[in-house]
Amino acid sequence: MINKIARLLLVWVIIIGMVVSNGCGSEEVFDKETGRLKVRIGHFPNITHSQALIGFSDDTFQKVLGSNVMIERKLFNAGPSAMEALLAGEIDLGYVGPMPAVNGFVKSHGGLQIIAGATGAGAVLVVRSDAGISRIGDLGGKKVAIPQYGNTQDICLRKILSDAGLKSATQGGTVTVLQVQNPDILTAFVMKDLDAALVPEPWGSRLVAQAGGKILLDWDQVCRQGNYTTTVVIARTAFFQEHPDLVEKFLKAHVEITGRIVKDPETNKSIINRQLKGIIKRDLPEGILDSSFARMTLTVNPETESIKEFAALAVDIGYLKKSPNIQGLVNLEPLNKVLQERGVADRDGIQPFKNRS
Repeated sequence: MINKIARLLLVWVIIIGMVVSNGCGSEEVFDKETGRLKVRIGHFPNITHSQALIGFSDDTFQKVLGSNVMIERKLFNAGPSAMEALLAGEIDLGYVGPMPAVNGFVKSHGGLQIIAGATGAGAVLVVRSDAGISRIGDLGGKKVAIPQYGNTQDICLRKILSDAGLKSATQGGTVTVLQVQNPDILTAFVMKDLDAALVPEPWGSRLVAQAGGKILLDWDQVCRQGNYTTTVVIARTAFFQEHPDLVEKFLKAHVEITGRIVKDPETNKSIINRQLKGIIKRDLPEGILDSSFARMTLTVNPETESIKEFAALAVDIGYLKKSPNIQGLVNLEPLNKVLQERGVADRDGIQPFKNRS
């Protein structure tokens, strides 16, 4: 009897271990009072997550998902923390950068999927006006900040340095690459503790307007002539499998919001700014908001080829030990279905895309 119990316990331990290691198993959550299914949607309080800000501002997500669903909003400040939550089964859908999505996919063995794009480009390389930097080669011996090691801006910076024959200090070179949170980068520029930074908007515009910075590489010079993804839409694979109808509805909202912003950016910029003020207790000056939007593209295109390039560069840099198998990471079938049903080819700047992962 004891051996039988021991065997049963061992089986349960193995099963639990498999679920934990996969990180994205079935994690349906229902509201105790109403019995409605909770759908947890994650995003950052950034303008590169504009669709999320708009979707929560006027309850577009709630209206599209329906009254049988209770939406729970999850706010994050960085990709790794968002991925940790997703891998723990704490978010179902969300907006995140492409590299955290790649890392999450690899670590969870396919526990998430990229189902659309959200924002493209929108990053700039800014230098202090008095730092004596007029070309990339002048970054030798300088201190350059990125918001986070391993994120999109970091990957782009390492490629830029490599192309100019430079390396980071940790790789035997002379450029000191520092991980600094965006608000602290602004402060460090003012204090002259940093010489340059590769940052997403609106921080590039803020460095120029508020910290004496100047643009060394604009949005279309940082990477792939600006044809790269900055923010993608992800779904937890188990949630996708259990609720394909809700994923499709969410994508309908995402496509509709994207088209709305593209058609009427001025109205929607004001809404986004009010949302930001409500979350982070401050809004952006109009000039900074305008220049930020001018440097980024609102699109449902995930720029799949750029994701592949980022993954390959992560291996070259040493962030990934080997070339990752990202087959199945990008799944655009539900997005294409939504686009085809809306008949949006040549409308709203949105067209159906091919699965390329």
